[in-house]
Amino acid sequence: MHLTQETDYAMRIIYCLAKSGRRMDASSISEEMRISLRFSLKILGKLAGAGLVNSYKGMRGGYELARPADQITLKQVLDVIEGHAYAISRCLCEGEDCNRGMSGCCVFQNLWAQITSEVNQTLSGITFADMLARDTNRKTGTPD
Repeated sequence: MHLTQETDYAMRIIYCLAKSGRRMDASSISEEMRISLRFSLKILGKLAGAGLVNSYKGMRGGYELARPADQITLKQVLDVIEGHAYAISRCLCEGEDCNRGMSGCCVFQNLWAQITSEVNQTLSGITFADMLARDTNRKTGTPD
């Protein structure tokens, strides 16, 4: 299982804005992250709608983080783009039926729930400030 391309790009867009520390136009973000402008605009619209970025119109328009990078987690971005909380299996999603026709919890559902909880906890514990620090450590050779 892996992130959708849209979620991956959204993470990169937030990282780009966090790294720049300033307002950027969509074209610059798109170019720096190597994402098509059209797709960048779609993602930026979702991120702005969720309150993760601020959008400004006009000559000095563009996008910037709506709050500091240490207050935006990887999980928040994933949940915004995916439209729901992360789950490793669809049997954990509300309204989904077990593909084996089981009722109640089975050994698989218990295991998937444990793994999902661990992944969500990890994603909730990593902010974009943490990502910037990891990048700085990588460049200087300092261990994370």
